[in-house]
This record gives sequence, C-alpha cells and structure tokens, in this order.
Amino acid sequence: MDHIEYAYTSGMSDDDVENRLREAQTGVLSLCDDADARAVPLAHYYDGENLYFRLGKTDDSEKWDAIERTETVTYVVYDAEPTDGPDELDSWSIHVTGRLRELPDADHSRFDTAEINRRFAPIRVFDEPIEDIDIAIVELTVETLTGRTTQLA
Repeated sequence: MDHIEYAYTSGMSDDDVENRLREAQTGVLSLCDDADARAVPLAHYYDGENLYFRLGKTDDSEKWDAIERTETVTYVVYDAEPTDGPDELDSWSIHVTGRLRELPDADHSRFDTAEINRRFAPIRVFDEPIEDIDIAIVELTVETLTGRTTQLA
C-alpha cells in the first residue's frame, strides 16, 4: 500500500458549513427500513438551524414507509471539482444527522405555495399522476453537523 495516493482533509469552520448548506440545493437522505438501506436524492432548504425538504407523498410510497421507520437519518451534501493540480479534486462534504418530522398543516403557513417554489427545486415526478401526489414539508431537526474539506497542496 506504499503507492496509494491520499488526500488530506480537515474540518470545516461553522461558517463554511452554514454557507455550503445555504448555497447547495441538493443532497442525499439516508434511511433504514429494517435491514435495508435507502438513499434518496432531495432538494433542501436550510434556515440556519434546521433543514427542510419538500416531498411528494403517495399512498404506496416506499420512501414514506422508510421515513416512518427510521429514527435517526443522515443527510449528506457534497461536491468535488477538478483543480489546476494533477489529479487533484477540491472536495467537501457535510454530514447532518437528526430526526425527521412532517410539519402539520398548521405549520404550512411558513411554507405557502410561493415560499415552496422559492425555497425548493421543482418536485421530481416519476410515474404518478400529479393529482395523486400530496406535498409534504419535512423538517430535519439537526442533532450533529460535520463538514470536511480537502487540504490542497
């Protein structure tokens, strides 16, 4: 293993983590459904304290079943871009853990239609008829927040 290349990383400052979460629009939400893992790409909104997701909800959604069964979720936001150096990537990642809860209808005044369209990328629809999809806002209450970035030479 003497010839394996390594990239050193370091922790990101709280300000850098906050800025990246505000600037990035998407990440991957990791869920656990019994012994099966599920990873869901999602758009998010970060208000400086918690993360919010706008999700489509259908009667037979496996994603919702997994959300309801997962106690602690992990959400990962990341990026990697080539640099001027040979074979180097400028990369960073943020791992957020916490608990999810669907906001009740009474809390939806904060996220009316205009605010949902302003804060989130358009919802991705697959084979479902639009009229069969309910829109839900889900809050990820942040328990841990960790950011790492590469240290370029």
